[in-house]
Amino acid sequence: MTDRLDFFSRRCAWVNGPIIVGAGPSGLAVAACLKEHGVPSVILERADCIASLWQKRTYDRLKLHLPKQFCQLPKFPFPEHYPEYPTKKQFVDYLESYAKHFEISPRFNQSVQSARYDETCGLWRVRTVGAGAEAGRWLVVATGENAEKVVPELEGLGGFGGDVIHACDYKSGEAYRGKRVLVIGCGNSGMELCLDLCDHDAFPAMVVRDSVHVLPREVLGKSTFELAVLLMKWLPLWLVDKILLWLAWLLLGNVEKHGLRRPSTGPLELKNTQGRTPVLDLGALAKIRSGDIKVVPGIKRFSSGSVELVDGQALDIDSVILATGYRSNVPQWLQVPTKILHCFSLTVESEDNMGD
Repeated sequence: MTDRLDFFSRRCAWVNGPIIVGAGPSGLAVAACLKEHGVPSVILERADCIASLWQKRTYDRLKLHLPKQFCQLPKFPFPEHYPEYPTKKQFVDYLESYAKHFEISPRFNQSVQSARYDETCGLWRVRTVGAGAEAGRWLVVATGENAEKVVPELEGLGGFGGDVIHACDYKSGEAYRGKRVLVIGCGNSGMELCLDLCDHDAFPAMVVRDSVHVLPREVLGKSTFELAVLLMKWLPLWLVDKILLWLAWLLLGNVEKHGLRRPSTGPLELKNTQGRTPVLDLGALAKIRSGDIKVVPGIKRFSSGSVELVDGQALDIDSVILATGYRSNVPQWLQVPTKILHCFSLTVESEDNMGD
């Protein structure tokens, strides 16, 4: 009863339309489409800007991994002068322009603490940290799959003594020039960070614990993703997977001899069933072949200035970068998951699933 009465307390503001949590690409797109149909909405964003993942937790060299036509938001195409694969800055500028065009004004610094649906009242109550609550009939979760970084427990890491960061805090390889860097994770982020480290004269070693699909970003000048979408219109998924793997073998060769084992499940099926995104090669594979990027197996334990691997070899290292991915934070605050429309990110990220 207390909870129901609280709906009408002074600190509970009524929202005449959907409450949207998250001001990333999905949240902006939902708000714009609702506005086009005359439906008002409120966006609650925990950061102080739109698309905070892109603005604050991505590396400098990041570009969209898919052609721009597959990443643009509804009713507002990318500028014609943008390249096929826009840069991080261009994508952020595009999102800022999108919000301005549709006159979308999120409420910033509004971190959602809980969202509860009261079936008796037929209303959602969304509490934010230190800012009271909102009440309304509809809730849209647009926080994406990459809200929180994943930091695994690794034996001895506390006594390593060197620099340890997550990929979300990595900006450029300039700070690692001349250093031996262990990158844990072989998704799109891990691969591209290793490539960036090479470009800045660092010496990366990449931990590959699991199997991974590596595909060329383009096939004969056409995006591999675009080709897959085209083939899926006419062919079953399993056959498209076989075609993609044949093309990957033709263009990239046998990657398994370089320590990159392919999963038994095809890349599209794996994405559909387990959410694991294939790696689109941007040049890291050539660095692996040349030995500039060293591929190593799983980690056994860390010690001061070094790491012992599961195959018994030991590496002296200066720094560690955790390209270990992200997870949704929705289970932490959403209390009635069956009553919700969940919008996932419209951009691509790494296996880590961020988009990269």
